[in-house]
Amino acid sequence: MNRRILLSAAGGGTLSAALPTYGRPSWRPSEQADRHQVRREEVAALRRAVAAVRHGDSRYGGGSAQAQAAAHLLDQWALPLFGRPLSATREHELCAICAELARLAGWAALDTGRHAAARRHFDRALYWARAADDLDATTYVLATMALHATLYSRPATALDMIQGALGPAMHHASTRVLAFTRLIEARAHARASEGRAAGTALAAAERLLDAAPPDGTPEWLDFFTRPRLAADAAEIHRDLGDSRACFAWHEQAEAMAPNAFTRSVGMRLAVVATAHLKAGDLEQSLALGHRSVDNLQQVHSRRARDYVLRLVSGLTPHRDLRPVGAFLTRVRQELSVPAR
Repeated sequence: MNRRILLSAAGGGTLSAALPTYGRPSWRPSEQADRHQVRREEVAALRRAVAAVRHGDSRYGGGSAQAQAAAHLLDQWALPLFGRPLSATREHELCAICAELARLAGWAALDTGRHAAARRHFDRALYWARAADDLDATTYVLATMALHATLYSRPATALDMIQGALGPAMHHASTRVLAFTRLIEARAHARASEGRAAGTALAAAERLLDAAPPDGTPEWLDFFTRPRLAADAAEIHRDLGDSRACFAWHEQAEAMAPNAFTRSVGMRLAVVATAHLKAGDLEQSLALGHRSVDNLQQVHSRRARDYVLRLVSGLTPHRDLRPVGAFLTRVRQELSVPAR
């Protein structure tokens, strides 16, 4: 199975073909001197590295050095371990780690606007999750792929992916993973302007999240709490044009820690600022816009800047007002977002 996994990851080639041309290790599998089994300590070290990448991405964005390390860790550190003897347990652990590294690499690519690369990484993540025989991870990768489609104007494709994920997962995946999947379904329906379906999916996500046991949560889903659901719900209702519901969910999401979820907090503030602008409250829109910039100054994320750019577009008709002009200048100078 090791060789089969290795060849599949390389697209039918060798291990060296799966690695990027830069920074290749000097050894080749046939030349490897250390033929000892992969140790538990090595797997534990990779897990710690994965956690660091995940938290770095959330705090500093997909363009940060922390997030960009995902692809390097996968190709240079995780994949070469398949060239050494592996117990069945270690093999499944390593497959699961490869799935999460590939998913993180895809998310970093998505966050920086490299969508073709994101799709390639997500395809790899799906392969590794299935190789690990991990239904939770497989469902989560499919939900992430659906979110990618949702965010970039393909809600119908996203809903097809969600249905594909929920089919096998409905009776076997963990409750929290199902809750996250239904939340992404709600986001896709909202982008398609299907308010009733979005409300149904969001209510299902709430029920599932409330019912999820506190223990046993996969480490890669530890961010998915009630405040995080509320943050997404605020965006769902913004997309549906329901400003009042957007503001109510925003209040629940305020519990998110900005020093840990910096990008998410900054994006939510931009979302709610656009809702206030649409509701005619320019003063509150600008106040939240400034808070968004405060959070996003050190975040390397094209996606986050696109959220601010949507607010900038809405403010353009008011650019002759001094407070608006000051905000647009700040955005241009501090986020490198063009103030139209």
